[in-house]
Amino acid sequence: MERMDSRCISALLMGLSYSWWMAKHNSHHANPNKEDADPDVHSTVLVLTPGATIRRKGFPAEISRFQGWFFLPLLCFEGLNLHVASLKMLLFTSGVRHRIVELLMIIARHSALAVFLLAYLPPGKALAFLGVQLVVFGVKLGGAFALNHIGMPTVPRGVHLDFLRRQVLMSRNISDGPLIRFLMGGLQYQLEHHLFPTIPRPQLPETQGLVRQRCKELGIRYTEKSLSEALFHVISYLNQVGLRTQDPYACPLVQRYRG
Repeated sequence: MERMDSRCISALLMGLSYSWWMAKHNSHHANPNKEDADPDVHSTVLVLTPGATIRRKGFPAEISRFQGWFFLPLLCFEGLNLHVASLKMLLFTSGVRHRIVELLMIIARHSALAVFLLAYLPPGKALAFLGVQLVVFGVKLGGAFALNHIGMPTVPRGVHLDFLRRQVLMSRNISDGPLIRFLMGGLQYQLEHHLFPTIPRPQLPETQGLVRQRCKELGIRYTEKSLSEALFHVISYLNQVGLRTQDPYACPLVQRYRG
């Protein structure tokens, strides 16, 4: 029953496949920031790891030199990209459970939204409303991932870390506050979310103190930045990776296992 509720919320309210989201989300949690394992570091537009930079050639490689400055505008298209990726998985990937149910739900959601908008707005304004909604959706969801993970250490293929370090060293918290709470909805506690993905979000703030103390005892770096600091860090990292510089954010533990 719980999965059906989640499937309805995902497909009927958001227009995204629950099966697609869970596959993507679980793969990310299992190997955050690991090349060839974390789907969130695979991008055909941005280069997010030094390895991806080396493989890019020609005009795309030249554009990636300035990719940090394109980051915020590109987030405006992330909402549309998520909808397309969700549908591609349902239509072209074999073995997807509840494929027909989810497709029907998504079609019903998009159709109902179009009918609702056209019933109250002229076509031009309806299209503009839909565009703004997709932009806000993409900036909020894509921005939450970017601020939580881009610019943190990347793990090369073949390197294996213990669970605690794998989750803590590759994630970044955003300092909490009323505005951050509204914008990120609990994902500002990304380290705690990765360590305890099933914990209710209202419990994450008190969990933070326990995690921070344990990391201090073990000498594991616990990263928390303000919103502006994290954004500056992400843009700087993207530009440096795009320039094919050595990964400046790799932690000593990962560097020890490189190669």
